[in-house]
Amino acid sequence: MFSAIARVFASPDLRMKILFTLGIITIYRIGAFIPAPGVDYNGVQRCLALGNTDGGLYSFVNMFTGGAMLQVSVFALGIMPYITAAIIVQLLRVVIPRFEALQREGAQGQAKLTQYTRYLTLALATLNATVLVTMARSGALLGCEPGEIIPDDSMPVILLMILVMTTGVAMIMWLGEQITERGVGNGMSILIFVAIAAGFPGSMQQIWVEQDWRVFTAICVIGLCLIAAIVFVEQSQRRVPVQYAKKQIGRRTVGGTSTYIPIKVNMAGVIPVIFSSSVLMLPSVAMQFNQPAPGEEPSGIFVFLNQYFDGAHPVYMATFFLMTVGFTYFYVSITFNPNEVAENMRKYGGFIPGIRAGKPTEGYLAYVISRITFPGSLYLGFVALIPLMAFVLIGADQNFPFGGTSILIMVGVGLTTVKQISAQMEQHNYEGLLR
Repeated sequence: MFSAIARVFASPDLRMKILFTLGIITIYRIGAFIPAPGVDYNGVQRCLALGNTDGGLYSFVNMFTGGAMLQVSVFALGIMPYITAAIIVQLLRVVIPRFEALQREGAQGQAKLTQYTRYLTLALATLNATVLVTMARSGALLGCEPGEIIPDDSMPVILLMILVMTTGVAMIMWLGEQITERGVGNGMSILIFVAIAAGFPGSMQQIWVEQDWRVFTAICVIGLCLIAAIVFVEQSQRRVPVQYAKKQIGRRTVGGTSTYIPIKVNMAGVIPVIFSSSVLMLPSVAMQFNQPAPGEEPSGIFVFLNQYFDGAHPVYMATFFLMTVGFTYFYVSITFNPNEVAENMRKYGGFIPGIRAGKPTEGYLAYVISRITFPGSLYLGFVALIPLMAFVLIGADQNFPFGGTSILIMVGVGLTTVKQISAQMEQHNYEGLLR
């Protein structure tokens, strides 16, 4: 490992990119702890000490902000508005022909879609900032008394807080783009990785304090095995062979090459888990804003949601698993178009050995995708349930470090970053990061 790190820093260009990336990450983490204007830092710490921010909505959102949301900082919204905007723009390709046409235009069209994503991110950031400030003002955010977080709730202060938090999201987008352009690349994903990894030591410390050393050791061993299994599945793919026919152009013969279409077992990535988690959090949000008054009898729907949509309930786990499987099929169906792939192969003279071009190729690709997606969806559903099972078995919180969205993102971004660094090392005539 140390020799690999030494090879990385042996290249001046790559060394500057890594140091630049680390500098951006430092700025991002500092911003996560700078209170927004009008926020009483001591009041926030007193509210956090009450312990009303564990599990459910808090754990999920706070995971993507690296703890910034519960600190009510200038980066309180984190990268979540950008993630939501990117998912929405990608889904709109199915219903808006203009977006689909831009996707096919290559780099120029992709730049236009990126611009639309930025505009939508700022709109969502403004909406999220308004909700967050409103909850902080009323005390519902951290479960404390009104006015303890924001002593001066005048309109100019509230508007300034919303403006600063929205600007913080724009700043995070700019930082991610700087890492992509001048750092090691994949900037937004690296910032998400950093936000999730920031809470990892705290989660492990909580397990060490609340459980004995045997449980802690067992969790570490299981976590390492789980990471190895996730790396194996994420790297697994079905390679569909493609043969290109030979063509005679003048005196030259072109074509005749063999290649393959890589179809990953997990083509959907972490998006289905985010979808299902977000949908299942809607009941928690509804219950949080519709608490019965003191002495008032709770309604039937409130009792139902409170009983069955608890993370430890089997009904919740089964619903979470089935929704993850369903969203996996849905997302794969809109991101991989067998008709488009078959048409491109036919246009350039490619064919799958033993399969005729055109409709037979499209049907074969759809069959392969369906078969590969099934184990991939089961894999995502199982990994998504790991934090909930840990919550039941050892009493860990729902932000359990080894499982769910967090471990999928950390492993996926880690693999991508290693590949990018290795590719840049090979460009400088080095052996690569991993021999």
